[in-house]
Amino acid sequence: MLPFSANAELSVRIDPVVTGLDAPWAIAPLADGGVLVTQKGGQLIYDRGGQRTEVAGVPEVALDGQGGLLDLTLAQDFDRSRVLFLTYAKPQSGGGSGTALASARLSDDGTELENVTLLFEMAAGSSGGRHFGSRVVEAPDGTLFVTIGERGDRPAAQDQSRHNGTVVRVNRDGSVPQDNPFVGRSGVQPEIWSYGHRNPQGAGLDGAGHLWVSEHGAKGGDEVNRIIKGANYGWPIISYGRHYSGAKIGEGTAKDGMEQPEFYWDPSIAPSGLLVYSGALFPQWAGDIFVGSLKFDYISRLSGDPLQEVAQIKTKETTRVRDIVEGPNGAIWFISEPQGIVYRMTPAE
Repeated sequence: MLPFSANAELSVRIDPVVTGLDAPWAIAPLADGGVLVTQKGGQLIYDRGGQRTEVAGVPEVALDGQGGLLDLTLAQDFDRSRVLFLTYAKPQSGGGSGTALASARLSDDGTELENVTLLFEMAAGSSGGRHFGSRVVEAPDGTLFVTIGERGDRPAAQDQSRHNGTVVRVNRDGSVPQDNPFVGRSGVQPEIWSYGHRNPQGAGLDGAGHLWVSEHGAKGGDEVNRIIKGANYGWPIISYGRHYSGAKIGEGTAKDGMEQPEFYWDPSIAPSGLLVYSGALFPQWAGDIFVGSLKFDYISRLSGDPLQEVAQIKTKETTRVRDIVEGPNGAIWFISEPQGIVYRMTPAE
């Protein structure tokens, strides 16, 4: 593929790596040159050099609107342990479904998941196929952050007796870290790390280990937030957007005790995957945040303090960008959902 200029900043090239996918949702490039891809319908694909395997042993998922098999993250010690983490919409007893987190070991030959273990599921799930989140990120201390949407139940994002509209934090064995902010508080789910979120579909760590998320607003008000322990991000009491009907949301754009976004979009871009880039292959971009747009078919690059959108990488490949991650050598990988293609971005020669 010919190199192109990303807003005249520098020349890069974008190459297809995996094609012919059906509703791909998340990617995890491997050090061996292969890549794992989740498909929302419940399939985990391992592709290496065009040789494709559907990995056996994936947990049962509820294919329900926006729900299905969702995120995929390799453990920090994957090269030794071969452990990975999956988020998905899990069928629940009594009907309905909820965002869940599982761990598993990828077999040495990459053909199946072993020791699949449910680590967490939201309480309680519900019917309806909206706003599952969901990303999983392993923090430097080995704990796991999972983003969960409010499932279309707006008031639930302020109800700490439920997991709707939260970022939760659990240990790698699914237990609750004792330094979580609400441990021991009556009527509060102890896994909650932050709350007041609408539908956070992107998450990543910066170089200092701080968690950042991108989340969908309604009509306007898509946000990038730096996540603070115990903080309330305001949904649905404050927002920079409006309801799809045009009606006002909540009480305005600010309220004491509620966090402000680091950046917001109006109109909405429908943000999905989020990457805080290391600078390994593109030193000019070190520390910048990349967010995929599902609505306007581009990758947003954000930088500075205060955070600003400084560029839009928009090409024929960047249609409905569902996930964006950094590979082992610093290449930027992303998913074009409607094309069913995983792409890799590298510097042009």
